[in-house]
Amino acid sequence: MVKRFSVAEATDDFSRVLHDAEAGATVELTRRGLVVAALLPRAQYELSVPKPPMFWERFEQFRRDFDLAELGIEPEVWEGVRDRSPGREFSW
Repeated sequence: MVKRFSVAEATDDFSRVLHDAEAGATVELTRRGLVVAALLPRAQYELSVPKPPMFWERFEQFRRDFDLAELGIEPEVWEGVRDRSPGREFSW
């Protein structure tokens, strides 16, 4: 269901507009009769906004796209980069 409010109406009674969106309605905001913005229920918003890829997905894509040997980067360049020490002692 779509509800439509002018910007002036939405400003005067924003709590009602927000309640309508929380209840599942898409709320269109108009200025001089033209839709200028929309307020969506959260579930609909989350479906419409792409999630950024996680680090591991980006890393795997990088590994598929680039051959380090072909770029002249030898595996030895990564030697000693990671600290393999057990870390500091800790107690609660």
